[in-house]
Amino acid sequence: MKTDTVFKRAYNDALGFIAGLPEGEILPSENALGRRLGVSRTTARKVVLALVAHGVISQGSERKILRRPDVIEERFPESETVPMSAQVERQFMDWLLRDDPRPGTTINERELARRFGVATTGIREFLNRFQRFGLIDKRPNAGWVFRGFTTSFALELFEVREMYEVRSAIAFAALPENSPLWRDVEALRREHEELLGHVAERYREFSDLDSRFHLLINSAAPNRFIDSFYDLITLIFHYHYKWNKRDERQRNEVAIKEHLTYMDALRSRNRGIIELACRAHLTSARESFMRSTQFRGETAAGRPKAERAAKQIP
Repeated sequence: MKTDTVFKRAYNDALGFIAGLPEGEILPSENALGRRLGVSRTTARKVVLALVAHGVISQGSERKILRRPDVIEERFPESETVPMSAQVERQFMDWLLRDDPRPGTTINERELARRFGVATTGIREFLNRFQRFGLIDKRPNAGWVFRGFTTSFALELFEVREMYEVRSAIAFAALPENSPLWRDVEALRREHEELLGHVAERYREFSDLDSRFHLLINSAAPNRFIDSFYDLITLIFHYHYKWNKRDERQRNEVAIKEHLTYMDALRSRNRGIIELACRAHLTSARESFMRSTQFRGETAAGRPKAERAAKQIP
């Protein structure tokens, strides 16, 4: 199952990679493609065979690109490409959004396992990993306790994000012309332009695009310690778009346009222009995030007293 998930995720990544190339171009060797996708040569070969079977590339030694794939329509669904641990993370954040637990809410591993349809061990492993971020505590004989989001927590999170992303964005200026990251930028640019053209109907799709965009920026200056911490940053900023429904379409439309300006700056390869665009977008994102968390607090304050009392998952 794990191997199948790796293949499907690599196939989706290959579609995105090929979508940024012109028809007639020759696909890299299996070794090079494997390095590009972060998979073994065996998995890369399986991806190539699937691309041939779907008429994306030609059969034979050259493997020319026959057509640019429709990434959205042809990719494997997320449920088949996301590891179980990531699915638990997503469901946990959905639970935070939906149930809006107050600080002090206790978390029952068995109940979450039942809700999420996974083994209790999967919940326990996730909570043990998630504990390091300071949002939950393990208390002796009392299970897990949710500490809650605070303004100081959000500001500290943004401070780390800004320091690292500015560094990564500037690193783009030094990338060689043949870096695959430039093709990724172009592919993401097309996705942004397409979403902007249909923003009235599809504005809720922006949170996923936002996550992928910022992960791409940070890939220009990889750091194993920050990469681990960025799991939390991605989760929090992915879900903050859902906390405040007021002006959601307008906020997302503004952010899409900021991303396009940001990508223009990256393409300029000018360190000063890149830093200005990066800081401008992060400042706007911080303001949007703080408004969302403030709105969330106002919503909670408006509930009946009994409803605002600390809840417990049975």
